[in-house]
Amino acid sequence: MAHGRILVIKHGALGDLIQALDAFQALRRHHAAAELVLMTAPPYASFARAIPWFDRVWLDRRPPAYDFLAWWAIRRGFLQAGFDRVYDLQCSSRTARYFRMLPRRRRPEWVGAAPGCSHPNPDFSGSPSNRQKMAAQLRVAGLPAPGLADLSWLHAPIDHLGLPERFALLIPGCSPHLPHKRWPADRYGSLARRLAGRGLGAVVAGTGVDRDAIDGVRAAAPGVVDLGGRTTLFELAAVARRAAIAVGNDTGATFLASAVGTPTLMLMSSHTDPLVSAPWGPGARWLKRDAIADISVGDAEGALPPVA
Repeated sequence: MAHGRILVIKHGALGDLIQALDAFQALRRHHAAAELVLMTAPPYASFARAIPWFDRVWLDRRPPAYDFLAWWAIRRGFLQAGFDRVYDLQCSSRTARYFRMLPRRRRPEWVGAAPGCSHPNPDFSGSPSNRQKMAAQLRVAGLPAPGLADLSWLHAPIDHLGLPERFALLIPGCSPHLPHKRWPADRYGSLARRLAGRGLGAVVAGTGVDRDAIDGVRAAAPGVVDLGGRTTLFELAAVARRAAIAVGNDTGATFLASAVGTPTLMLMSSHTDPLVSAPWGPGARWLKRDAIADISVGDAEGALPPVA
């Protein structure tokens, strides 16, 4: 069957979208002549619109279950769009509801976890990674295994940032409501001082919500370059490409660094399953303790990828 209009559902967070880039590129290549639409959450709109493999972006504001008018509008949008196939890479109870609310006779081919869909997910036992799960979903729908995505579009000039010639990229923040995923900021500072002994400067990156963590790193290592709130995602990708190594928490910027090929160490607590969600790419590593604060500076230094 020829597919003229395809919907891909992936809400985020940022790390989830980055882990889906291989699948996004594979979908574009397989459905070269189709209109490809990405449905994602509003916080990731600007990033989603820059992904080169989609023709349009739908923003799903994810209304509460009791907002019947909003749900009716979503239903109407699906029916008016007339999608031939939907790739549900989110596979949540919410996205299964999108499938259920469509009249049976007007349901598109649906790849995902919704009961009764045309292309149900395979068995995911054995805790495959998020990227492996999406690759398996694509195989069920007749696509070959995705290759590594070409991320050359994730780039921007960074000469204005005043970066050291050789440096490590430190990513001490993450979502404010996930403090259990944050390695103590003073330890990032201690690690920065140790890296200075290896001839590596330190660059600290994050958004405005990471300011406390960034300031904690600066207090422990006053010589670090502070990029907090100063970079777009495209500039951050370029910074990561320049870095000798990256060290960060389980957060989108750390996935971004590994995705663009930076040797990356991700620090984890018991809240992250490395079999499901770990960095990838050349030299990618992870280090986990039940409580992330139990990772010592020496532990982190010993787990670093080789520095060229």
